[in-house]
Amino acid sequence: MTSTRAPRRHYGGRSDAQRRAERHERLMEAGLELFGSEGYAATSIERLCATASVSTRNFYEEFPGREALLIALHERITQLALQSAFAALVGYEEKPLAERIGRMVRAYITTTSGDPKWTRLAYVEVVGVSAAVEQHRLMWRERIVEFLVQEANRAVDRGEAGARDFHLTAVAFIGAVNELVYYWSMHDRNTPLDDLCEELTRLAVAAITGPS
Repeated sequence: MTSTRAPRRHYGGRSDAQRRAERHERLMEAGLELFGSEGYAATSIERLCATASVSTRNFYEEFPGREALLIALHERITQLALQSAFAALVGYEEKPLAERIGRMVRAYITTTSGDPKWTRLAYVEVVGVSAAVEQHRLMWRERIVEFLVQEANRAVDRGEAGARDFHLTAVAFIGAVNELVYYWSMHDRNTPLDDLCEELTRLAVAAITGPS
């Protein structure tokens, strides 16, 4: 039987799928550059397309709109940061709470703050954009809350803290992280990153081990 499937097209040795993946990544890079330097509100789809060297039609083949690109970027950086935090704790299961929290905080903050554009995108531009973006942001916040609560309960099991519901504690700590990193970034990162991580570690440990 003769196949009626259209042949796959190749351009310059690259398939359609490869070319589309390259366009997608160029748009991600353009979004990071523009959202992270000029801001989400100031960036048009036309500007994104010009920066990425793609057509408007190509943009809409990859993303339904600017919000979807912002969400994809936030997804990438937050997922990388959490993966870094998880990896930092491997092999340290029996270490004291302060050491585990310190490693976790350093891994997360280093990932989100390695590039000032990532910092602005992760802590500023993603807040209050729309209901869809907010839902996405809060979904990730709950994942991080769950991670922090697990660490707090681990401390309880080890006798380092009293048993209680740590959910609000975790939410408050995330707020402290967001505000402190934003403050640090807006003041030209003059404070050493080590000091930032140490302060956040002290806050977390004190919040978890304080009187119930």
